[in-house]
Amino acid sequence: MAEHLYGVLAEFESPERLLEATRQAMEAGYRDLDAFTPFPVEGLDRVVRLPRPTISFAGLGGAIAGAGAALLMQFYVNYDYPLNVGGRPVYAISAFAVVTFELTILFSALAMLIAMLWQNGLPRLNYPVFAAKRFHRASRDRFFLCVNAQDALFDERETRAFLSGIGALSVELVPK
Repeated sequence: MAEHLYGVLAEFESPERLLEATRQAMEAGYRDLDAFTPFPVEGLDRVVRLPRPTISFAGLGGAIAGAGAALLMQFYVNYDYPLNVGGRPVYAISAFAVVTFELTILFSALAMLIAMLWQNGLPRLNYPVFAAKRFHRASRDRFFLCVNAQDALFDERETRAFLSGIGALSVELVPK
């Protein structure tokens, strides 16, 4: 494993070629792969074996926490300072609906935002792949596959040769 390298970056001209190259890399035993495309490529997430996002569970947890906080806050205020308005009971849950709904939505949205940023690894201020010479084309018309240097099968020469052999237009070493 090279200590000075982030990985090896291979450039492909089409999404089909990238998908096939990614399949071949997985079949060869590489597991620490990352793909960069200008638009979503159908099936690439399954080939790279990206983990399923758990943002919805964070949203559910945030919603439950928000509803619980709203109800507890309102119950406490009514206990500490009870008002008899129009003959309603002190703990009229129907009167708490608006605040409970608003805090449920707020906490759920904030929890999902934080979970999304965390799962995406953001904010990432420096990503070594961005310094690659040809990587600027990843947002326009090229498709890239990066084999991370932390991969168990990574060898600088063999990985470069493998990626060149499966049809990469260019192969570049990415320093840390």
